Amino acid sequence: MPAILSISGLSKSFGAVVVADETSFDVQEGSAVGILGPNGAGKTSLFNLITGTLRPNAGRIEFGGTDVTAQSAAKRCKMGIARSFQVPQPFGGMTVFENALVGATQGAGLSGRDAQTFVLEVLEATGLIDKANTRAGSLSLLDRKRLEMARALAAKPKLLLLDEIAGGLTDGECVALIETIRNVHASGTTIIWIEHVVHALLAVVEKLIVIDFGKKIAEGEPKAIMDSAEVKEIYLGVDPDV
Repeated sequence: MPAILSISGLSKSFGAVVVADETSFDVQEGSAVGILGPNGAGKTSLFNLITGTLRPNAGRIEFGGTDVTAQSAAKRCKMGIARSFQVPQPFGGMTVFENALVGATQGAGLSGRDAQTFVLEVLEATGLIDKANTRAGSLSLLDRKRLEMARALAAKPKLLLLDEIAGGLTDGECVALIETIRNVHASGTTIIWIEHVVHALLAVVEKLIVIDFGKKIAEGEPKAIMDSAEVKEIYLGVDPDV
């Protein structure tokens, strides 16, 4: 499959703090890629660079074969890049349906009955259809995270970025969320998923990328990456000589 996202030599720093250090990788269309790294490694900053809310100091980002490095976040969203946020940010006074409708109208450019019908399909796919008329501010943590995903999916993304969406969930809630993400991926949506809940990530992704201090240190098949001495030392804190 062709690469839907190509990142080449991406660099970004804030003074002495480096959040992207000549990072390069490709994401194949239809794949699911996981990103691991300790706190402060630059994972969320990488998402901000991909979505356009942060501009790089150097490097190039191509989406669907088009250079989007200088494109705005709004333009990239309309082209097919959508994301969830680590801390759910729903419009608390609006219903679940209304929240997702914002994604459909502003991201996907749908209107009227087309937008409404598509939102209902998204809510069905994310397990929220029974809560369509519930105010978002009253949802459980699991359902707020599902709503983050639903709002992103309502924008009809070709590439979905998930930022630590399993954090804070119980084991049972995590299993339910994994099933939802698997279904989204099975529908053909390309996924890049940042996650500290490693078992959840490994249940879905086909490739892992590990970053530390903004630098890519490993990329490849998940089991091989997790068995790597360098990854165990940097990410898991395991001394490879012990």
